[in-house]
Order: sequence, then C-alpha cells, then structure tokens
Amino acid sequence: MTSITYQKDDKGIVQLIMDNPDGSANVMNQSFQADFKAAVARVVAEQDSVTGIILRSAKKTFFAGGDLNEIIQVGPERASEFFNEVESMKADMRQLETLGKPLVAAINGAALGGGWELALMCHHRIALNDPRIKMGLPEVTLGLLPGAGGIARTVRLLGIEASLPLLMEGKQLNPAKAQKAGLVGDLAESQDELLTKALAWVEAHTESTQPYDQKGYRIPGGTPSNPKLAPKLSVAPAMLKEKTKGCYPAPEAILSAAVEGAQVDFDTACRIETRYFVELVTGKVSKNMINTFWFQLNEIKAGAARPKAFERKACKKVGVLGAGMMGAGIAWSCASRGIEVVLKDVSLEAAEKGKSYSAGLLHKRLARGRTTQEQSEQILSRIHPTSEAADLAGCDLVIEAVFEDRKLKAKVTKEAENQLAETAVFASNTSTLPITGLATASERPANFIGLHFFSPVDKMPLVEIIRGEQTSDETLALAYDFVLQINKTPIVVNDSRGFFTSRVFGTFVNEGVAMLGEGVPAAAIENAALLAGMPVGPLAVTDEVTLSLTAKIRRQSMLDAEAEGREYKGHPADVVMDQMLELERPGKSSGQGFYDYSAQGKKLWPGLKQQFGGENLLPLKDLKERLLFIQAVETARCLEENVLTSIRDANIGSIFGIGFAGWSGGALQYINQYGVAKFVSRADELAEAYGDRFTPPKLLRDMAAENKQFKDN
Repeated sequence: MTSITYQKDDKGIVQLIMDNPDGSANVMNQSFQADFKAAVARVVAEQDSVTGIILRSAKKTFFAGGDLNEIIQVGPERASEFFNEVESMKADMRQLETLGKPLVAAINGAALGGGWELALMCHHRIALNDPRIKMGLPEVTLGLLPGAGGIARTVRLLGIEASLPLLMEGKQLNPAKAQKAGLVGDLAESQDELLTKALAWVEAHTESTQPYDQKGYRIPGGTPSNPKLAPKLSVAPAMLKEKTKGCYPAPEAILSAAVEGAQVDFDTACRIETRYFVELVTGKVSKNMINTFWFQLNEIKAGAARPKAFERKACKKVGVLGAGMMGAGIAWSCASRGIEVVLKDVSLEAAEKGKSYSAGLLHKRLARGRTTQEQSEQILSRIHPTSEAADLAGCDLVIEAVFEDRKLKAKVTKEAENQLAETAVFASNTSTLPITGLATASERPANFIGLHFFSPVDKMPLVEIIRGEQTSDETLALAYDFVLQINKTPIVVNDSRGFFTSRVFGTFVNEGVAMLGEGVPAAAIENAALLAGMPVGPLAVTDEVTLSLTAKIRRQSMLDAEAEGREYKGHPADVVMDQMLELERPGKSSGQGFYDYSAQGKKLWPGLKQQFGGENLLPLKDLKERLLFIQAVETARCLEENVLTSIRDANIGSIFGIGFAGWSGGALQYINQYGVAKFVSRADELAEAYGDRFTPPKLLRDMAAENKQFKDN
C-alpha cells in the first residue's frame, strides 16, 4: 500500500492513515481504491485482534474526493467496467462499515465528495473545530452525484427532505454546522485533541454499527409513502424541471436515487445510486462541466494568463471614480476584502450615497447572521467618500466607473493621474469602448488597462481584464492579482470594440430582438432561451440594460466607424429597438419596455403582438440554437481575431460574464460537444435561413476539415 498507511497499536486500534504519495491531497483514484481494498482485507483478516478503526489523513485536508482526471475519461463504452469498479469500492466500504468494530473518522480538513462519503461510512465523526473547513457533497456542481454511498447514507441519517438540499444543491457545511445537523458527533480544538478523542471514542465502544443497520431503524421523516411526505414528493419532479429546464440531469438523478433508494434495503439503494452515477459520468453534460468548472477554472485561479516575470502584489489602497451602482459595487468588493477605498464622485453627497450601498448589503447580511456588527463597521470604515481628487494620493490602483463618454473618461483620467505615483495603475471599467483609445488621455499608457466588472458587482463573479496596445506585462500582472485579491475570477482579452463579453452578449440580445421583428411570439423567444439554458430571456435582459443605452452604444459605434472610414453594418434588431423607443418604452427603469413592470412583478407587454405580429411559429430547435449558435460563432470569431487568446477564458467568460448555458461548459465547449463539423454544417443552415451573421469563421471551417477540437495548449 502506498496511499494508506496501516498502523495498529498494542490496544488493537488500527489507524488507516491516508497519504497520497503523488499529490498534496488524497483522491479516490484507482491507486487509492486498490490500497483501500488491501487495507480492508487486512482489517478483516486481523479482526480478532482489532478493537477499532480510525480513518484519518496525513495531508492538510482530509480527502478531496474523486479523481476527476480519471472520471472525465470514462465514456459510454466503459460504462459496464466503471459500474463494476464503483460497486467494488462500495463493497469494500460496506465490509468495513458492517464489521462490528467501532469505526471513526478524524476529520482534520476539507472532506468533500468522495472524502465526505468515506466519513459518512464511519460510525462516528470528529472534526477539527475550524470554520474554514468545508464538508459536503458538491458533485452536482460538476454534473455528477455522490456515487460512493453518499445519497444512500445521507438519506438514512437525515431523511429524504432534510438531505435533498445537501445533495441537490451541493451545500457545504463547516464543522459546527455539520455538528448541529447531526452529521458530526464531536469537535476538537487541535490536531492532538482530534486523535485523542478518536482513540477515546474507540476505547469506549467495544462494538458499533450504523444506526440504519440496527433492527427497527426508521428513516427520519419516513419513506416516500409516508402521508406527510408523499404529496411533497409528487410535485418535486415538476418543481425541479421548472428550475433546471431539463438542461441539468444531475439534480434529477439525485432526486430519483434518493426517493427510489429510500424504498429498498441499503445495498439495493447503493446499487441504484451507482447506476445513476455511471449514467451521469458517461454523459456529455458532466464532461462539459468538469472540463470548465474544474480544470479550466482552476487554471485561471492559478494564474494561467498572468505574466510570470513579476512577483505577486496586493493592493492596499484603491480609488474608485464614480459612486453610481457600478462604482459602489466595486468599492464594496474592495472593502469587504480588506482594501482601503477612496470613493470619489462630483459631490460628497453622491459619494456618501455610493457608500450607503455597502451599508445596505451589510445590513442584509447582519440580519441573516452572515456577519457581525463589528465586522460590518470595519468594512464600512475602509470606504472613504470624497469629492476631492487629492484624496486619491497613495492609491496603488484607480478604477474609473463613470458614464460611457470618452470626454468624461479622459477628464477623470487626467485628474486622477495628477495625484498618483509613477507606478500606480489606472483602469477603466468601460464595457465597450476600446482601451487603447481611452489610454490616449493618459500620460502613462503602459499603466493603463481595462477592468470590466459586471452588474451587480457584489454578485457577479467575473472581471474581464482588457489589455490595450501599450499595456505593460507588469500592469497586467497587478490587475490579475487584484481581481483574485477581491475574490473574483479574471479572464484576459486583447483590445477591441466590445472586447469579448459585451460583443458576444450583444449578439444574444440582438438575436432575440430580431426574432421579435420576424413575428416570432415574444413568449416563445423568452422560453426558448430558458430551455436552452440561459438564465434570462433576451427581451428581459434588454429591458434591464435599457433600450436607450443600447441605442446610445450603437450611435457611438456608427460615429467611430465613420471616423475610421469603415462601413457600419446594421442589425435586424435595430429597427425593433428604434420602434420601441419611439413608443417611449425604453426598458425596466421607466417601468415599460418589452415587459410591463409594476409592484406585482413583470409581464410581457400585450402590445408586442400588435406591433410585431407574433404568428411566426418557428421550430423550438431553431429558436434555441439561434440563441446559442450566434454567441458561439461570435466567440470563435473573437478567438480567430486574437481578442481571446485561450479556450478557458472563452468558456469561463461566457458563463460567468454573459450567462451562457452552464450545462454546455461554455461557448467553445458547446461547439466541441456538438461536434465541430456538425456545428459548422448547422451554422451554414442557420445562415441560409436567418442571415449571414451565422456564417462560421474560417477558423471553424479549418478545424472541421482537420477534425480538431478547441483545446488550450
């Protein structure tokens, strides 16, 4: 055995010490499974002299879970083989669990996924009392389900109703909350105490079994046939389908495995769980999600696009110009992560109003028990509202978040730079205006960069870093470090109009609006977007950003095209937008756009049918694929034009910034899973039917001809 050390003391207590020799964390790979089988076999062989077993870790964490490098390789052709491998591991776990010997998990760090399933296998769990430690079953976030007995055991310990949030939402608990939930039996204040308590528990129990293996045990809350539970379970699938729109098979499989497993014996429940697990592992959705949300996201967090020649730096003082919704959100993001913030606006009153945004967020968190009064006061004390540019002195970084107006941005750039040290970085939060052009107002264009936040900043995880033509590597490195420092996810793109996210987002919005102009029913458009996996329909999104802002951006694009001597290409959506503005329906902020807004909520404006028809009933497949293809094609163009320089940035940026269908793994992974050649063929069909904007770029045609997929080197 190389990943498990077997120790037995003179009292007969066996310690199985997990210590993966090939990594910093323990993972449930084939090597571990083989070692676990051998360890269990030895315990069984020596059971007459074994008085108890302690499962613990030699790593800083307890156990990280399944080996995703292995799981992502399992295709449909290996389904039967993989099923047997999973069942074999579960049989070994079950043998140890039912040996009759006291079995305790000494949890010294994170226990997630397969790691938490190993802990659940134990009769007693003791955890280090550290709020940073997380325990739970987050498999659903990667398109999977707990496949090592996690569903069967959680349901039997907590009951169906209490277990579903942990299983279907992947909720993670710290040790104190896990103890309160009844999943952890005791807490320890140190590593030494953790082992001491584990040894003491074993010595105090000469025999031990799981509660659900004892005669007469009943699942808390009852089985699915319980009169109190049955009505809830009868509507649960419909409620779940409404939430997932059928795009995410994992939550549905978890619900099925939990309910079906609660009606049979434990071993049968585990086998049911394995069948659903294998189905998910061999499917496309889990592979899409694992590839993007695990491998690619971790590469970004590790600094994949960050220039390596510079030491990591932390910003101590940040200036924010403009205390509107965006600026106030940026100030919050900085202050809540321990950074001093100078929040400047044209008046102290306006700046104070921006600070009150953070006060409002803290008030809500305080009411929910997510912070304390002392912590709230500390965060607010870091935000310094002002109307004086001189207060920006000493800032490592200044971010302007003023209106999308070149002259105004140039003015605040010059004003701020006069107060800054030569090494300070100036960033623009523009969503569309090219950074290279904005940098002409700067005396230090090498220190000028784009930091495109998304609204609302406190909720949106992405920041798009835009590199101008003269932006230095050192400036890019600091910007990357800053984004990670405030707990956001950075992607790096090269300069162009609309960069990546705004440019692709615009295609989604315009396509939906164009459909309306073609006479497609508004409700069909919005529902098609949701069924495709988008979080919001294109008409609702347009109302949010306002039609007037969209028109303003279009006018600026037309002026820029004229100044640069190139032709401005219009879009079929332009006519619809102009007509809505003529009807004085500019969007949500005015209470009327494509939707009517009231205190009771929103509903599609009945006048849309009179204005644009609504009798053109296109196939649902066409509606869904038009909305997804137009974004994917434009993303491929961004890659072809070197606006994007990596596949990971494209996928993460499209999901975190634009809301591209998460089940697909992102815009370029969507093309991969569709099949590049099939995608090109289908895009040509859409181009012929709906317009040449769907025409695939040369990059895609070349990839299709060479049978290639999108992969980062």
